[in-house]
Amino acid sequence: MKYLITIVLIALLTSAANSKEIKTEILINASPEKVWAIFSDFNNYPNWNPFIKLLSGDVKIGNKITVKIEPYNSKPMNFKPKVLAFEATKEMRWIGRLLFGGLFDGRHTFELIDNGNGTTTFKQSEVFKGILMPFFGKKKMENTRKGYEAMNQKLKELAEKK
Repeated sequence: MKYLITIVLIALLTSAANSKEIKTEILINASPEKVWAIFSDFNNYPNWNPFIKLLSGDVKIGNKITVKIEPYNSKPMNFKPKVLAFEATKEMRWIGRLLFGGLFDGRHTFELIDNGNGTTTFKQSEVFKGILMPFFGKKKMENTRKGYEAMNQKLKELAEKK
């Protein structure tokens, strides 16, 4: 019986119904270095970032950081994701979990792509997984996507202004 329960739990955790992804991107008329300088100035987030209102801690691979987000038309949320990737002018990635892995996980990625012509494509995406995914409705996904887009747009405005 224990073996059967384990198989059912694994099936639930890996089910496509228990996984959703949000992808956004924006073209910024600025170099990756200029975009990264704004993006990685985490202490300044409260002054400009409409989505991530706080990002603190030692942002290094393997470390946990503190993040406060304010998705569009939703309540603020605090969590402590683990940094999975951090490469200047290229990428930052973390995974946040609700209580323990597999219940509700979010793997958030920020990518800067050098287009070789003085512009940068900034991509922000997140894959949500876990057995609680069916309770994370379309409206919450849409509000989260709008938060990403608002952040992307503000980052573009700041990078192109300087």
